[in-house]
Amino acid sequence: MSDEEPRPARPSVAQVREVGQPPAVRGRRNSEHWVADVYLRRLSPYLTRALLRTSITANGVTWLMILTGVSAAVALLIPGLPGAFLAALLGQVQMLWDCSDGEVARWRRTSSPKGVFLDRVGHYTTEGLIPIALGLRAAGFPGEGWMDTPWPLIGALLSVIVLYNKALNDMVHVARAYNGLPRLEEKAEVSAPRTGGLRRLRSVARFFPFHRAYHSVELTLLALAAAVVDVPLGGLAATRVLVAGLAVLGVVTIVGHLMAILSSSRLR
Repeated sequence: MSDEEPRPARPSVAQVREVGQPPAVRGRRNSEHWVADVYLRRLSPYLTRALLRTSITANGVTWLMILTGVSAAVALLIPGLPGAFLAALLGQVQMLWDCSDGEVARWRRTSSPKGVFLDRVGHYTTEGLIPIALGLRAAGFPGEGWMDTPWPLIGALLSVIVLYNKALNDMVHVARAYNGLPRLEEKAEVSAPRTGGLRRLRSVARFFPFHRAYHSVELTLLALAAAVVDVPLGGLAATRVLVAGLAVLGVVTIVGHLMAILSSSRLR
């Protein structure tokens, strides 16, 4: 289906997939999350087709994504397995909305800078709130004595780490835009370090990809895994180990990310 061809108000799933999931979208190396690539992009055309039969805009769908992400963080404040399970489920739903908002925009030809901005707001908000909620969860919130533990502070520091790491990618785009460079292509050779030592470290990281743990989906799944382990232990030990480990590895991730950017072709 060409860009100039009129599009029906009630498309088929195949038509939604053709227009809403072009190779330029499915082939994105960094922007396409693994859950979208593995299974959510198979489901999203069905949701998108239903949304296209309503008056909701693509930005309206993005607002649903934002609300769902915030709800995932709030769900972590519910003690025990129920809260962790609900957060993990909402993390998946958030990514499903995230797939569909772009598909709605591409079908209706309403892609815009505002939509991209709202998408960034959604991910930054969610991935900033989840670590804070994890810290409160590790402290035993809302039980007694949670304010007397260091875990809320560690969760807040983890939030800063996550947001700073996310901002590094946007800093690259800002730096390129300020210098009149073209939009960065999402290709492996562009982001690959030019020095042999960093390339070897990058290869090692593929076998233990802890740097990928700081997205909303991974954070909520890890919170659920920790909650499952906490049940037989009868406390919050696993959740606390998770929060502390994420904080320590987050610092390592930032250092590695910064070095990878400076040693690659992304700023050239």
